[in-house]
Amino acid sequence: MAMTRREALRKLTTGTVSVVATGAATGVALSGAAYSEEQVAAPAEALGLLYDATRCVGCQSCVAACSQANDIQPDTRFNGLHQINYDLTSTTKNIIKLYRPADGKSYSYVKQQCMHCVDPACVAGCMFKGLKKDVKTGVVTWNAKLCVGCRYCEIACPYHIPKFQWEGFNPKIVKCELCKERLAKGQRPACTTVFPVHAVIFGKRSELLAEAKRRIKENPGKYYRDRVYGEREGGGTQCLYLSHVPFANLGLPELPEESVPQKYLKWQKRVYSYLAVPAVLYASVVGVIRSNWRDHQQHMQEEEKETGLRPQL
Repeated sequence: MAMTRREALRKLTTGTVSVVATGAATGVALSGAAYSEEQVAAPAEALGLLYDATRCVGCQSCVAACSQANDIQPDTRFNGLHQINYDLTSTTKNIIKLYRPADGKSYSYVKQQCMHCVDPACVAGCMFKGLKKDVKTGVVTWNAKLCVGCRYCEIACPYHIPKFQWEGFNPKIVKCELCKERLAKGQRPACTTVFPVHAVIFGKRSELLAEAKRRIKENPGKYYRDRVYGEREGGGTQCLYLSHVPFANLGLPELPEESVPQKYLKWQKRVYSYLAVPAVLYASVVGVIRSNWRDHQQHMQEEEKETGLRPQL
């Protein structure tokens, strides 16, 4: 059974070295989660989105629907004319951006929201489980009762999605939760109900991935490198992308197949495994000292019985 860093430090300070040695030998995992050499797989019923940049016309109806469904007021401080945000902020969970190269060719829109990673770095980096991945749907949600506002999720996320709400007495972490209230009622996420050209669709990740590959097969040369972004990047995501331009141009980073938590937990396990050596040595020294002290106490008791005098040491 893995031991958290907090427990390891507490046991070190209280002197329960034998337990610490065991914990160091087995390895201490980030946020108390046990490390596994195997890549995390998406739940069988994992839900997600498929966004096809070749179909998007930039109408931003999805942004308006998202704001309405989540009761979010747009930030108009920098643009009083249009009630729309320029980027993901604490006042929006979904945004449409325009990529337009200098030569004006091959422009593209892109929809940005939480990617709902198969193995999310934000969840692994959260100390108090303020962010949680649903074991059935795979949707990553935020719990206000557990969040302490450390903003580690902002730092950990490779897509820079979570946003801290600086305004207000009780700030929140704002990110797409795939309209969890609507899902609970059997409804689709709001952004998928208004697209006039169905640029984004909702469903099970496995079915969305199959649909994306079907489109690639039926349209040779249409999509960038015949590739589905999110199938394997960063361990995989539940929000998948198709595009006719390089994904990097749309702000989607090039990530290895290994997820961020897997990458760093692997090294963390190695570091903690090396701590087992001094911990075991320390436990051995303490064991020898305790054994000698017990022998000394026994000798003093025997000497006191024979002489009637109490030993000074």
